[in-house]
Amino acid sequence: MSGHSKWHSIKHKKGAADAKRGKIFTKLGHEIALAARDGDDATTNFRLRLAIQKAKQANMPMANIERSIARGAGTGDGAQLEELTYEGYGPAGVAVMVQALTDNRNRTAADVKAAFSKHGGTLGSQGSVAYMFDQKGVIYCKSNADTDEVSLAAIEAGADDIDDSGEQVVVYVQPANLEAAKAAIGEDNIEHSDIEKIPSQTVLLEDEQKVRTLTRLIDALEDLDDVANVTANFDIPEEILERVSA
Repeated sequence: MSGHSKWHSIKHKKGAADAKRGKIFTKLGHEIALAARDGDDATTNFRLRLAIQKAKQANMPMANIERSIARGAGTGDGAQLEELTYEGYGPAGVAVMVQALTDNRNRTAADVKAAFSKHGGTLGSQGSVAYMFDQKGVIYCKSNADTDEVSLAAIEAGADDIDDSGEQVVVYVQPANLEAAKAAIGEDNIEHSDIEKIPSQTVLLEDEQKVRTLTRLIDALEDLDDVANVTANFDIPEEILERVSA
């Protein structure tokens, strides 16, 4: 999982400094609205509670959050959203999963297909790569958190895996155990957390040109308004990843 965690950490840092905040708020609003379809009470709807936490971490105004909740619950304005998953392959056979939230599936399908085609990828059929990924709760700890302390707390909370190979400790848990693990680790030690698709098997990618092509594909997919999340099963050496992300 190390390649995934290093890449995600780089993307998170870039996202934190992203000037296109309106686009970030749009994506977060979609995620909140979709979660609110299962109930607009965050105290009983874990997915909504997590989406709201992410929005607050990005400094999304409370008025925007409330509008998104109302939209998802059917009491606000705007077309209803649906969640779609696209599967495909990037360079060197890297499996790519795309999660989208949309009010127009034809538009989204065309945009996703175009991004794959333009950047050396191939859009696959449903189920073609999904079996390579498991849904996990992921906790990204702050870089200054005590590694031993955080790791011990995570183990005691029943963590599935702990990656301490990079600048920060990344903890993987079953989605249902995410809140308990966060409480054990302590909010002061946590940078952010989420429910993500994590690859169960990875493809080692050491050709820098193919890495650049892959990262352009992922960037193009993530830049689509309707796309909420992109994940892939690559493992890229840290020195190459740092060069292409500079």
